[in-house]
Amino acid sequence: MSSAAPTAPDAAPDQALRSDAPAPAGSRWARLGDAAARHRADLLVGLLFAALAGWLTHGLWPDPAGRVLALNPEDQALYEWFLAVDSRALLGDFGLLTDRLNAPDGVNLMANTTVIALGVLFAPVTLLLGAPVTFALLAALNLAGTALAWYLLFTRVLRARRAAAALGAGLCGFGPGMISQTNSHLHMTAQWLVPVIIWLVVRLLRAADPLGRVGHRVGRPRGRAGDASDAGGTGPDRRRMLTSAVGLAAAVSVQVFVGEEVLFLCAVTLLVMAVAYALADRALLRRALPGFAGGMLVAAGLALLVLGYPLWFQFAGPLGVADGMFSPHYFSADLSSWWTVSPLSVVGSDEAARLTTGPAEYNTFLGWPLLVVTVGCAVWLGRRPLVIACAAGALAMGALSLGPDVVLGGDRTTVPGPYALLGGLPVVDGALPMRFALAVLPVTATLLVLAVDRALRGTGAARRLVPAAVGVALLPVLPAPLPTAERPALPEFVTGGHWRECVRPGGVLVPVPLPTPKDPWPMRWATAADAAFGMPEGFFIGPYGRGDTAAMGTWKRPTSALLTDVAQRGGQPVVGDAERQQAARDADRWGASCFALAEGTPRADDLRAVLDQLYGPSTRIADAWVWRV
Repeated sequence: MSSAAPTAPDAAPDQALRSDAPAPAGSRWARLGDAAARHRADLLVGLLFAALAGWLTHGLWPDPAGRVLALNPEDQALYEWFLAVDSRALLGDFGLLTDRLNAPDGVNLMANTTVIALGVLFAPVTLLLGAPVTFALLAALNLAGTALAWYLLFTRVLRARRAAAALGAGLCGFGPGMISQTNSHLHMTAQWLVPVIIWLVVRLLRAADPLGRVGHRVGRPRGRAGDASDAGGTGPDRRRMLTSAVGLAAAVSVQVFVGEEVLFLCAVTLLVMAVAYALADRALLRRALPGFAGGMLVAAGLALLVLGYPLWFQFAGPLGVADGMFSPHYFSADLSSWWTVSPLSVVGSDEAARLTTGPAEYNTFLGWPLLVVTVGCAVWLGRRPLVIACAAGALAMGALSLGPDVVLGGDRTTVPGPYALLGGLPVVDGALPMRFALAVLPVTATLLVLAVDRALRGTGAARRLVPAAVGVALLPVLPAPLPTAERPALPEFVTGGHWRECVRPGGVLVPVPLPTPKDPWPMRWATAADAAFGMPEGFFIGPYGRGDTAAMGTWKRPTSALLTDVAQRGGQPVVGDAERQQAARDADRWGASCFALAEGTPRADDLRAVLDQLYGPSTRIADAWVWRV
């Protein structure tokens, strides 16, 4: 550097030279304290979200292993098994095709909603405290984390006031759809990366604008195109474009291993909003499209390098599936559910539950007060590009949620829904229509944030009227704590590690009766053992439908069908040589080391008698009878 280089005119002499010596520890703590003081309000908002999430899930916390979400216990058993399998990555025992279920064929983890990224991240918790603790922790953290991420997006990107941002973020994290999906759908509630993806897209767009005129506050109106006084730059910021593209590829890649369906909904919504925004601001479209499109191509290419093999494995790999297994006609949102209050809200009615397929799918249910206020806010905000984009996104995703045919008040009409346009598209037509409604929640929240922020920055009656109207409209959707119930204790045979006396780690143990999608409870045995052993059949998605299409679970072997029939009906059917030979073939097909029947199992005496005839006398280990084969 030249000695003639200018220096800051206000620099103090003792600041001209800076010591390279490390700062004292005390000063680091002081800086940390200063940072906490500067962000005190943000920290308080985060603590508020965490407290609310803890209160909503508090029914699990006294005993996570002994408590269950009462409205969807089957899926909770499934996700706890997912978390147990994912945690084995920390032990070096993990693959995208696992042999710990559906032995010996296995299960394609990419074809199932296995929340691999969350499972690996929280593997220490799972291995130390158990998968039920990890499940309860994630059920709460997903709510609070999603709300906090949206709050940061609203305050940092939209530059909204904290009060406005907190209201909108609260709706994003604790709205009816999020609370409903918390009933065991961890892959749907883990939406804390969505605001990150949106921020990176906006960052890329700003960097691609040669004039730097994608405003600091996205929703604020700007001057006419070409006004030099409004220009913030002289060309695209290529370095910022590249870092945004790399970051976007990374965020998308991680989200695939958290929940692909959330990423799909985010992508569709952003596409609709991008088109609407571009039509509302054609000058920006002309300026930024080349750079923005190039950056998106870079992001897509980088993401494909990471995701190419996992996605191939999901759709075309061993036991992969390329189609959806749920009927879009069944999983369609009822039009009248939009203006109805959720049964899981503090003022909700159980009668409203008839308008949807189950307690984990109350994805609409915004209530008429919130709909009316949102429409009013959109009209009041005027024709700003972001407002137009949000309105377009909400209308499009809400319309898609209605499915192939519009349902009103429980009755299917002959009016076709826009979702019918997706019929036949590979992969896409496997999406559940009613889950498109989940994307309406943050879009609605954004409109409310823009309106409240504008009101708080202004004067007159709107300064009080708009926040009050939004607050009153949000009251009916305030969530109530999720219902929980006790669940049966696991046998000492499993929790005490006695299973090792009949099956080596990595081997196959056959619980009696075997797990099924409707009764997956024996999978809790493997979960409690950190998936150290496998078992046949179970609850999963695999290519066992007609023509190798997707199906829930697999077909039963004759011995499994026999044991299931005894478990359901009781009795002791006659067992002859043919049944014993079939039982031996089935045990060999499964690669089983032993069968186990826990004390206290319904119709245990009948099951034990049948197993004695099939495999000979049992051995008692702890509180279970065991048959080695």
